[in-house]
Amino acid sequence: MEKTLPPIPVKRYFTIGEVAELCGVKPHVLRYWEQEFTQLRPMKRRGNRRYYQHHEVLMIRRIRDLLYDQGFTISGARNKLQELVQTERERRKAGEVPLEGMEAIEIDQEEFDAAVQDDMEPPEAAEPRGRTIDMSQLLHLRRELNEIRELLGSSH
Repeated sequence: MEKTLPPIPVKRYFTIGEVAELCGVKPHVLRYWEQEFTQLRPMKRRGNRRYYQHHEVLMIRRIRDLLYDQGFTISGARNKLQELVQTERERRKAGEVPLEGMEAIEIDQEEFDAAVQDDMEPPEAAEPRGRTIDMSQLLHLRRELNEIRELLGSSH
């Protein structure tokens, strides 16, 4: 049942419909998984609308892989996911940089530059920058990655 999933676009929040397409599952399956996997907690806004962040999309892909491709039960996948989180915590405490098992992210450079630019400056201040990234953009990305790391570290 190996299905190639599309690359995850560079953006801050994803709707449940977008996540369903990116992960190859139906929205009702995502809502069910939220009940079964405590690590999966999308932000909810107006009218209880769910907004997922990049790290949650990666987690959903991992859950999908455990259940659909590796044949785990919900309970088994829950235990395996907990085990993976614990292993990552231990590696971070030991000072290791977690690279193994992380998905490669396919990013179109122009899309990336535009997304970061939109996130950093008001539209009237935006100037085309070509393919360069300045220090403020890197610092912004670092802050976001640290937030993701903290979220992953606090989930259990």
